[in-house]
Amino acid sequence: MTTDTPARLLTLLSLLQTPREWPGGELAERLGVSRRTVRRDVDRLRELGYPVQASKGADGGYRLVAGKAMPPLVLDDEEAVAIAVGLRAGAGHAVEGVEEASVRALAKLEQVLPSRLRHRVATLQAATTPLTSGDGASIAPETLTVMASSVAGQERLRFAYRAKDGTGSRRLVEPYRLVSTGRRWYLVAYDLDRADWRTFRVDRVSEPFATGARFTPRELPSGSAAEYLRQSMWRRQETYDFSVAFDAPAEFVAARLPGWLGAPESVGDGRRCRLRGSAGDAVEWMAVRLAMVDCEFVVESPEELVLCVRELGERLRRAAG
Repeated sequence: MTTDTPARLLTLLSLLQTPREWPGGELAERLGVSRRTVRRDVDRLRELGYPVQASKGADGGYRLVAGKAMPPLVLDDEEAVAIAVGLRAGAGHAVEGVEEASVRALAKLEQVLPSRLRHRVATLQAATTPLTSGDGASIAPETLTVMASSVAGQERLRFAYRAKDGTGSRRLVEPYRLVSTGRRWYLVAYDLDRADWRTFRVDRVSEPFATGARFTPRELPSGSAAEYLRQSMWRRQETYDFSVAFDAPAEFVAARLPGWLGAPESVGDGRRCRLRGSAGDAVEWMAVRLAMVDCEFVVESPEELVLCVRELGERLRRAAG
């Protein structure tokens, strides 16, 4: 019999998080208490924000259902390891759709993982090799979690940074946000030594260290971290306008291209579309992305992209013999 009420509530919550309905008698037997105590414990969970649904009947049943808010979860060892491994795998590669929220979740989970589970997560991570597209740089998940914790805690951050030309430096910053572009992670932060805002490619960061010194967040020059990053990237590189006509519906093309290229517009009866926008990636990269859409297309501009697509097509034709 579980006499400690908090421990009994946690055990009850763990049982209810299993996707099934639990008869009241079975819960009472599992917990070693009366059905009346089970009912009182269920009421306590409801007061804490857990949406427990009760069903009528001879034995009555209980199940945890979706509510208006996300209550805290209780995970067993296997569940905690599985979630940590999944989040680490996603965080290590800037996969589109795996954004800052997943990194914050990883930071929270790893903060409370017991040492025995940390070892299991590290062992699994070391024993697996992810198959990635190769178009983004790998990042140590620990680097992201340290940064995410510093952002959330408004804590100054030190790290070593390697610039594009290979020059190394030490930075002290006030981290503002982590931003994923789909291929890479960036840190938007206020650089204290340079007294200005900066963006840092996270795959060029090493030895991140949260100093413990708190700060009051400054106002970002642009509306959002994502917009600031976009403007910063465009200032550092030449961009070009492009126009591509596809022999496929806009929905088909949009699902096969990254969102930052823009939204295709339907043409005529909707069976074709056109994509116009600006890009800073090399035209070689753009040519490959267009070829991966898996439909007929015509590059209308710029001329550099037209030539690149033509050369790519000829190269692939020669490779096929």
